[in-house]
Amino acid sequence: MKKVKILTFTSLFPHVGNPTQGLFVMERLRHLNASGQVEIKVVAPLPWFPFTHKKLNPYAWRAKNSAKEESSHGLTIYHPRYFLIPKLGMYMSPLSMALASLPILKKTVAQGYDFDLIDAHYFYPDGIAATILGKLLNKPVIITARGSDLNQLPNYFIPKKLIKWAANSADGLITVCAALKKPLQDMGIDESTITVLRNGVDLEKFTPQDPTPLRKRLGITSTTLLSVGYLIDRKGHDLIIRAMEKLEACNLLIAGDGPNREELLLLIKELGLENRIKLLGEIPHTELIVYYGAVDALVLASSREGWANVLLEAMACGTPVVASKAWGTPEVVANADAGVLMEERSVQGVVDGVNKLLNNP
Repeated sequence: MKKVKILTFTSLFPHVGNPTQGLFVMERLRHLNASGQVEIKVVAPLPWFPFTHKKLNPYAWRAKNSAKEESSHGLTIYHPRYFLIPKLGMYMSPLSMALASLPILKKTVAQGYDFDLIDAHYFYPDGIAATILGKLLNKPVIITARGSDLNQLPNYFIPKKLIKWAANSADGLITVCAALKKPLQDMGIDESTITVLRNGVDLEKFTPQDPTPLRKRLGITSTTLLSVGYLIDRKGHDLIIRAMEKLEACNLLIAGDGPNREELLLLIKELGLENRIKLLGEIPHTELIVYYGAVDALVLASSREGWANVLLEAMACGTPVVASKAWGTPEVVANADAGVLMEERSVQGVVDGVNKLLNNP
């Protein structure tokens, strides 16, 4: 059987400057590639600006030292640079991304990799750019929606118009949870063109282990909660930190980095919780397995999530979760064996959810 040649197009992909970004995309491609039924090359554009600054242009700052071409897990990955002006990226990035990537796509075809389709991950700007490229190269396009690309960006006039155009132009649409179908349907997109294809979890990596040696390794001696995610407002780390005032028997570990780090450290200090809450910074994916296996519960207080992979990973390690009812999360935490869904996304909601779980583990 002839292998299908896929050109995956996404800005959500790990690179030297951000090794944890888009791991869920890489995992899907890695396992798909291992099936032997496809060939895959990846074009993962990175933003560029002449003057990069960690706070003003964090994405370009993290991308500046990444190679233009690399290999990982049997995949060839190209990183073309597209021009991105700080604060204006939302509106210029789709076209900029497409124009910067077009020479790479033409080159792969000229070198013998005449791909059958473009597989775009994340609707905006990636899906828009991929649709432009598909029209220029006469290639079919499939777009996968993953979260804020449909539960947040359509609130903006221009992105919504472009998302609707791309959705109507694409040859297939995928959402990682059923909840993400609704924004597309609200735009008038035909439901029959949308497939729900949820993320999976690698059960060879994420598996239950004896927690005793893991807790000893991490120095955990009491009931400990874990929060994992980028340190930004929508992840709700501040709600969990404030909840710790009432969860007096618990300690909290927070894995991740981001722009809110200093703000969260100040909050911890103001509440006098320095001895019970620790910010771990970014933790390698493989090392997270140790934390999942050692703690008593994972807590996720996000305001928006497409399909939260941290929930799957924790549950695969045998660790129950407490989570807000954000978009696809009720599809993940689908029964009481998996954990508890908060009644409300608030400090008290976190407190009540954790107590409910700990009282009936």
